[in-house]
Amino acid sequence: MRRRLLAVLMVLMGAAALLLCVPLADAYARGRTEHLLLQRRSEAVRFADLADRMRTPADRAELSAEIGRYAQLYGAGVVVVDSAGATVARAGTGPAAQAATNAATDADSARGGSSDGADVRRRALTGRSTDRLPTLRPWGPRTVVLAEPVGRDERVSGAVLLAVPTEAARRDVTVRWSLITAGAFGAFAAAALVAAGIARWLMRPVLDLDRAVERLTAGSLQARAVSDTGPPELRHLRQHFNTMAEAMADSIGRQRDFVADASHQLRNPLATLVLQLENVEPHIAPGPGLAEHSRALDEAERLEDLLDGLLALARVESATAELGEEDVSRAVRERVAAWTPVFHAAGVELLITELTEGLSARALPDAAGRILDALLDNAVKFVPRGGRVEVRATRAADASTVGAVVVRVTDDGPGVPEEQLPLLLRRFARSPEHQNVPGSGLGLAIADEIARISGGRLDVGGHEPHGLAVELRLPAPGPVPAPAPAPAPAPAG
Repeated sequence: MRRRLLAVLMVLMGAAALLLCVPLADAYARGRTEHLLLQRRSEAVRFADLADRMRTPADRAELSAEIGRYAQLYGAGVVVVDSAGATVARAGTGPAAQAATNAATDADSARGGSSDGADVRRRALTGRSTDRLPTLRPWGPRTVVLAEPVGRDERVSGAVLLAVPTEAARRDVTVRWSLITAGAFGAFAAAALVAAGIARWLMRPVLDLDRAVERLTAGSLQARAVSDTGPPELRHLRQHFNTMAEAMADSIGRQRDFVADASHQLRNPLATLVLQLENVEPHIAPGPGLAEHSRALDEAERLEDLLDGLLALARVESATAELGEEDVSRAVRERVAAWTPVFHAAGVELLITELTEGLSARALPDAAGRILDALLDNAVKFVPRGGRVEVRATRAADASTVGAVVVRVTDDGPGVPEEQLPLLLRRFARSPEHQNVPGSGLGLAIADEIARISGGRLDVGGHEPHGLAVELRLPAPGPVPAPAPAPAPAPAG
């Protein structure tokens, strides 16, 4: 956003500098052209007076001497013609003299000029002086032609044609345009520095708010906007954001504390109840009462597991541990080794089919091991005897997550219908055909929460030809993008 704001300011300042410099440069070029016209026109008027007073050969010689000196001094071309267009006197050499001659003889107009020399001569023979020249610019015209009538009104007896080189005038225009351009660039650079400072001043509190929102989204409830610079409106926004963050953190904290406290407080009487039910069992005679007692004890133990899950989930959500680097390869080997006897006792094969050495990820402490415990616990419950569970740990192959670690657990169990797959990561969610399997329905939800807080994600899908595939992705060591907010939990019951 800062770059876009700076780009907009740069475009506006560039347009303003251009709109100021172009008229200024054009005005100077027109003024220098007018100055050249006034200078040379005064000489043309003097030559016209000499031509008007010309009566004798001595007068003709004086006129020729005057225009010759002028042509030699200024490199110009001068031609004096009578009312019929015949040449009376001529002076000068080079392109300027040729331009004057062309104008006097109705030939092509001056090279490089924008005035028609023949038209200038015709105007002069009708008694009108040249009152306008083509505007001089660094690239041309190289020569301009102006004319002055000899005599006045009905007594016009000829015309004086001057072909004037414009090199000196164009050099003045070039120097002045260079100064204007340098001044424009200097002003633009100074304005750019000021704009960069203003953009930084405006965007610093916005970037601070963005970082605070990112940390808050990632689960750091203590994140606050600390920048105290910028416009008053943004400072007020920072104060309102911090107030909102305080209120949200307090509300979430009280909610988590309630869940943790309620779970903890209920565990003690529940444990006592389970103990009393176990103590009563020897005193119950065989029959329907004993079966009911067994079912009541199972429900009490299931409720105890549920409270343990709620307490674990509350602890995960309120965790304040910093993210760090974890050896995922080691965690996979250790957890598979620890669960192998359990799977063996259940008649299910557990093996590592692929394990890349040196895998590491940035996550909560022991995140990979805790998530893998939940996945393997889920698999040993639902995969029937004779089944197979495979664990793979590799690096991500897609370019969007370079360096990320992928841990994939697949089984050949019955799986779940495709429409029920999104429900598996929700709290207390259980497939209808698995309602009687022991568990609280919080294992995968806790694992998903650990993955999310670690900056990764947990995906559940089907496995061909049948079974379930759960994939854990953890980011590579280094900066971690803010994870997406957790989905709302499903209502219990």
